[in-house]
Amino acid sequence: MTETMIGIGGGAESTDMVLNIGPQHPSTHGVLRLRIVLDGERVVSAEPVVGYMHRGAEKLFEARDYRQIVMLANRHDWLSAFCNELGVVIAVERMLGMEVPERAVWLRTLLAELNRVLNHLMFLGSYPLELGGITPMFHAFTEREELQAVMEELSGGRMHYMFNRVGGLKEDLPAGWPGRARAAVAGVRARMDVFDRLVLGNEIFRGRTRGIGVLSQEHVHAYGVSGPIARASGVDFDLRRDEPYLAYGQLADVLEVVTREEGDCLARFECLLEQTYNSLDLADACLDRYAELPPGPVNQRLPKVLKAPEGHTYAWTENPLGINGYYLVSKGEKTPYRLKLRSASYNNIQALAVLLPGTLVADMVSILGSLFFVVGDIDK
Repeated sequence: MTETMIGIGGGAESTDMVLNIGPQHPSTHGVLRLRIVLDGERVVSAEPVVGYMHRGAEKLFEARDYRQIVMLANRHDWLSAFCNELGVVIAVERMLGMEVPERAVWLRTLLAELNRVLNHLMFLGSYPLELGGITPMFHAFTEREELQAVMEELSGGRMHYMFNRVGGLKEDLPAGWPGRARAAVAGVRARMDVFDRLVLGNEIFRGRTRGIGVLSQEHVHAYGVSGPIARASGVDFDLRRDEPYLAYGQLADVLEVVTREEGDCLARFECLLEQTYNSLDLADACLDRYAELPPGPVNQRLPKVLKAPEGHTYAWTENPLGINGYYLVSKGEKTPYRLKLRSASYNNIQALAVLLPGTLVADMVSILGSLFFVVGDIDK
């Protein structure tokens, strides 16, 4: 004998419901779509659907010369524009066998860390906002504004800096800029404890994040997850320490790789916050070292038409959201034959397929926000 349950209307408890979150939804940071199957309030399966914002950047690289591609690379993770530029110019410089002036190396390291702080501050404010707390967002933007002011003075841009060039940087620093940058870093550091008190000290925030969305080390490796999200699961890997580039090899005494073992939403937020403190320390160390350098150029003189020799190379950098890779293939022309981007957010977001099943709908937003992704970095 078999039992048959008959539901009235749409109320059958055994009927799964397919729900689309996005592609325009406040909790998806933009045009990301999540196709989730629900059994009541519990998620049965989840599929991240990407591509709504695809701009074809990799194809456009093939029609732009080595100066112009910096603009395209600048935009995929719009919160980390300087770091995006960096990976491309490092790849081209490796193809050319080009040495960058020492002052440019230290300045690049400094600006990369300031850009990292700007990126992290956005998520330190927006993540509590998604869980119902609006106040941290105001604090985050106050601190961002102070750092944005010195970045804008230097580069002329507030979001897309366009300050890297093949061979160095666009131009030298304005008079007095290091002092203003140091004051901005000190001001931000002095007020960062508001996130410890206001967010981490909030029992509602901790209740919504502790033990929620636990990502195992096995899934970190399986999906190629990187950055603060991987380190929150105990994966102790940071390119700045493990394969140093720029001046990071000389900053080993200041650089701290922040890790946690829990792998939950709270651990990911804590990693992001502690990494912000460390980036401020690295910025100060770069300013100290830069002050000791003798006067000199910040870029190399380049021919009017820049051509990379035939061959290929791979450069990867520790971007604020994780590992970004740049595979450059050249046929000896003034444009790349192929430039493949490996963006951090693309891999990180795939982990939702294993993080969401078994959780409640109410926890979906907590987990989604804790992956700290930028949609442009997914779709490129």
